[in-house]
Amino acid sequence: MNSNHVLAAALAAFSCAASAQSLKPGLWEINQKMDMAGAQDPRMAQMQQQMANMPPEQRKMMEAAMAQQGVKMGPAGPGGGMIIQMCMTKEMAERNDVPAQRGDCKTTQQSRTGNTMKMAFTCSNPPSSGEGQVTFASAEAYTMKMVITTQAQGKPEKMNMDASGKWLKSDCGSVKPMLPAK
Repeated sequence: MNSNHVLAAALAAFSCAASAQSLKPGLWEINQKMDMAGAQDPRMAQMQQQMANMPPEQRKMMEAAMAQQGVKMGPAGPGGGMIIQMCMTKEMAERNDVPAQRGDCKTTQQSRTGNTMKMAFTCSNPPSSGEGQVTFASAEAYTMKMVITTQAQGKPEKMNMDASGKWLKSDCGSVKPMLPAK
């Protein structure tokens, strides 16, 4: 399973649980970092290196294809990881979604104290499960910590994910909203 699928599953599970906090519609920047057993996910580093080594025309085509799915990727954030820009529509905000919806996931436990929400989730596509905590700073910012268990080449794999989201502006510009998984 690649890092994008795991990130998508975690964000999809988070979107199911985000109903306790309304986030602002518009352009969001998500800074996420994953590690496996204390090391940065080598597949993430490899993907970033492959993107950097692409000829400009090929990289532009890849970025355009990703933009059609509502994702604009930036350079690695501090300490590795990835910065992703995503668009949250007014309808997504009214449904209390986060600016990502991928995977077939459901929240299995959820509790909230103040601005902190704890949850657990399971996903059938991609197959994974996990638990985490989201801290809402405001309608324009949140942080998230997740521990995710998944399968890679038939073996169980545990990943830690730290992410932060911040609202940038109401106009998403060229970044299109993510399409729901089918």
